[in-house]
Amino acid sequence: MGKTEDKTLLEAVEAAKAGAVREKIASLFDTGSFMEIDTLRTDANCAAGFGTVHGRPVYCFAQDHASCGGAMTASQCRKIVKLLEMARMNGGPVVAMIDSAGVRVTEGASALPYYAEIFAKMTRLSGVCPMITVVLGECRGVAAMFTQVSDVSIQVKGSLVALHPASVMNSRKGITLSEEALFGAAAMALQGTVSLCAASADEAMEMTARVLDILPGCNAEDAPLADGDDLNRVLSGCDADNVKDLAAQMADGGMLTELSADYGVRAHTWLCSVGGHSVGLVATDHAVERGRLDAASCAKIARFVRLCDCFSLPVITLVNTDGLEVPEVKAQSWLMRSGAQMLYAYAEATCPKLCVITGSAIGAAYVAMGGKAIADVVYAWESAVIAPVTPEVAVAAFEDERLTAGEDRKALEDEYRRSVSAQRAAEEGLVDDVIDPAETRKVLIAAMEFLSSKRDVNLPRKHGNLPL
Repeated sequence: MGKTEDKTLLEAVEAAKAGAVREKIASLFDTGSFMEIDTLRTDANCAAGFGTVHGRPVYCFAQDHASCGGAMTASQCRKIVKLLEMARMNGGPVVAMIDSAGVRVTEGASALPYYAEIFAKMTRLSGVCPMITVVLGECRGVAAMFTQVSDVSIQVKGSLVALHPASVMNSRKGITLSEEALFGAAAMALQGTVSLCAASADEAMEMTARVLDILPGCNAEDAPLADGDDLNRVLSGCDADNVKDLAAQMADGGMLTELSADYGVRAHTWLCSVGGHSVGLVATDHAVERGRLDAASCAKIARFVRLCDCFSLPVITLVNTDGLEVPEVKAQSWLMRSGAQMLYAYAEATCPKLCVITGSAIGAAYVAMGGKAIADVVYAWESAVIAPVTPEVAVAAFEDERLTAGEDRKALEDEYRRSVSAQRAAEEGLVDDVIDPAETRKVLIAAMEFLSSKRDVNLPRKHGNLPL
């Protein structure tokens, strides 16, 4: 090949690497580290390759909306599947940047098997390598499933995640809502479709990098051990009802990444580092409906615990809840299923599980999140209450005669509260220790050090039957 031909080929390669989609990829990866695969593959409408993010290997594919609307084609499918197979063999997180109008119209139904092949690969990769989907533009029809088969999904403001066209959605309910109102980031976050919302593509890349910093490259390796701040740092002004402040004080540098913040708001799920250890932090929020968990909150917790267990991240649970909510009649089975999913996720998880009862641990909430048969270690603050029902319910249900005789209701509730106190729970072996709230972080870090070598496996089986 002559010098002129060499120059032409190199120019073609450089031209293929130009464009907005490559700029988005470059904003995530360490400078100059990203290397493309199948650069000149025709009709692919996407870029794919690998590089490093904060020095750690990551795989990525990004649909190129500037090329035929990023349409899914056989060529794009081959390129994505090849990348997923590389991630499987070498072990590394996968970032999917989605921006496509869907399948190419001229290919029609023949394009659907391409999605099936990709999703089959991603499903088999689930729990092996972390997968993050970033929705940068359009994500329509079956492509919306990218947000669901991934571990974490991020949607940029102005982008759309839609199973059906707006006309179909509006006609079903006789309404007229814009695509943004139906399928935008705020709407999808509220429904739990996506884990995080970003104001811009740059912010989405920052969020992606933060999540990658917490998770390991694959399930065969440990999560990175960061430089935690003062291991002996004590907490100040501990307020069980201000769980966001409590979580921020526990996390190294106060850095928290909350997943699904707008969905199931009676509970919070954060990825963070505590004492240098990557952890999943779950907390019920007593300030919202006394922390009574609804179906959405239970489902959110279950999904998060399973994510942590996939990659052996310790799960720290801060419990302060009056138990499960009293649902509407038509929602009873949804709450039972979701509550069972939460219980199942905790019970099945073999990662280190640490629980701190900061306030109330009532009924099913204690069983699922802090039961000694489920959690490795359980601590309680001195003000904690561990009971089958709340003091208010207990007095109303069992002390009718004493109330009728004129005894003070509050005095009876306080009497019951003392009978189910943290000290009584410790005496009965329901908790391992009663701790000073200020020492919570120190105690948990010490426990994680001892649990870091935990080895536990479930019985051999194909898989359990999760109560879906």
